[in-house]
Amino acid sequence: MEKILALVCPEADGTLGRPALEAIGAARDLAASLGGPAWDIGLFGASVGKAAGSVGGCGAARVYGVEGAEFADPRYGSDAAAAEVICRAAGAALVVAPGTSRLARVAAGVAHRLGGRADNHVTALEAHPDGVFISRGFYRQRVEAVMSRKTRPWILVLEPGSRAPAAAAPGDAPLEMVPAKAEGRAWMEGFREPAAGGRTIRPDAELLFVAGAGWTKKQAGGQVRAAEAENLILEFLSKTRASLGSSKSLVDQQGEGQAVLSFLTHLHQVGQTGSTPRHPKGLATCCHGEEPHVVGWRFIPQRRAINLDPNCGWAKGKADVVYVADAFEVMVRLNEMLS
Repeated sequence: MEKILALVCPEADGTLGRPALEAIGAARDLAASLGGPAWDIGLFGASVGKAAGSVGGCGAARVYGVEGAEFADPRYGSDAAAAEVICRAAGAALVVAPGTSRLARVAAGVAHRLGGRADNHVTALEAHPDGVFISRGFYRQRVEAVMSRKTRPWILVLEPGSRAPAAAAPGDAPLEMVPAKAEGRAWMEGFREPAAGGRTIRPDAELLFVAGAGWTKKQAGGQVRAAEAENLILEFLSKTRASLGSSKSLVDQQGEGQAVLSFLTHLHQVGQTGSTPRHPKGLATCCHGEEPHVVGWRFIPQRRAINLDPNCGWAKGKADVVYVADAFEVMVRLNEMLS
């Protein structure tokens, strides 16, 4: 039987976030579907004791840990070294890791060191008589493939939000500390976030706020209010810590000489030719809600939209709630309430 390892990192406060609990749940369920082989949990970070205690009752045979100040901050050299020694200590053939920026960055490198393979954007794991099969996305997750590999170890980076997280189950599973030496000479000395509007893409945010082209069109008074729109949107993002997205039309307007929102780039683009985020909630504003836009929303559970047109695409079964109202007025009121 193939041994399974859930490889995760605690948050800054020592707890395990939702993506980590999703990976632990996936590893546990995969072990059960394979007939109950032993499965373990691997943790690395500044301190792993609190996290280990919170999942010690999940059914893992052992919990491996690497901790120390040099493993507190995300850094390829230290993270890859910690992940490698944990995988070797566990002797795992299948490694399930959450698709956070920290784990996704090192998965391929760790697989290379172990002589194995890695796959990102995994959305499902299933055991069959012929082996373990996964579902994963390609081409900006617009193409889904079902595949399997013979190479071991096989590191599977689970897409956050693709399954329910495992419930925290405190327990006393044996915690084995593994010695590891951080590599490299670059060190994280701190984190400084840019001024408001500088960092508007937040993959772990609870809410995705999408701005459509209507923000830069002529409004009720016959004037373009792009500058006011910028202030309203940035104020909302600053107060809610939401992530910002945009429709393709709004991103492309700069090349057409039209008014634009200066903080938008193609990295914000959501839809058929953009990203497919997985935030728990989404709010679309001034978007018409047609199919190219909605493609990027298919993994968002709760969808809401603001549009003056009661017959817009969002109102045709593509959003849970549609507010037929002026987006400027709504955002002014929302910002007042958040203050």
